[in-house]
Amino acid sequence: MKALLFSLMTLSASVFAQDGFTPLFNGKDLSGWDGEPGLWAVEEGVIVGTSEVGKPKTNSFLIWNGKVKDFELRATVKVVGDNNSGVQYRSRRLPEVTPWTILGYQCDVHPTDVHTAMTYEERGRGIFGYNGVDVVMDPAGQRWQVGERPRVKAEISQWNEFTVIARGNRLEHKVNGQTTSVFIDHDEKNRALEGLIAIQLHAGNPHRTYVKQVLLKTLEDGPILPFDQAALPAGSKKIDKPKVVSAQGKNPPAKKKAPANK
Repeated sequence: MKALLFSLMTLSASVFAQDGFTPLFNGKDLSGWDGEPGLWAVEEGVIVGTSEVGKPKTNSFLIWNGKVKDFELRATVKVVGDNNSGVQYRSRRLPEVTPWTILGYQCDVHPTDVHTAMTYEERGRGIFGYNGVDVVMDPAGQRWQVGERPRVKAEISQWNEFTVIARGNRLEHKVNGQTTSVFIDHDEKNRALEGLIAIQLHAGNPHRTYVKQVLLKTLEDGPILPFDQAALPAGSKKIDKPKVVSAQGKNPPAKKKAPANK
């Protein structure tokens, strides 16, 4: 059975490679990845991160040993238990906290639909755009809601494909092929145009994060879109800055209060 599973994964990987995608996980072990010892393992061809009470003490990340600039990333993930995870990108390590602590953009893997695949910055500027909301951040760091779309629903205890498309300062997140949020970052001082890819293992409530596949396609460098307030769509409005979250990152789901979808 295991041999059959590995053969199917190898076949799938070769098909995606022909489409320009490169598998970052070999289906066998954590070669090419760096994670906190004792938290991550490969079980039956799947990456598994296990979070228990008090371990990790703060959000810990399985970090791919490479950097990306403009790309499309597809990660097939599920979370079992009362917590959440995320796909980190264009990020950097914070070794003063732990060797596996990350600051940077994140595509949320969250059970509360408003947070599912939202645009977020771990240990940085916080939430940019909820699921169903498109956002522009101006050069001064002010958030502008510039669009709205149907909120995408996903049961994260089941397998879902999370996609990030990053070109220039435009970031788009998808779940199972449906766009959840587009974010354009004009905050030159704080934005990142390249960095690390990682998978989050959240501190707090016990749970397990499973990753079946991570695929990467490198894209040609996209343009850095300029900010022009006069060119914002009609009806665009300022968004209040979200509350600062704890040092552990996003709160567990039970502590989240989701805003109503308009």
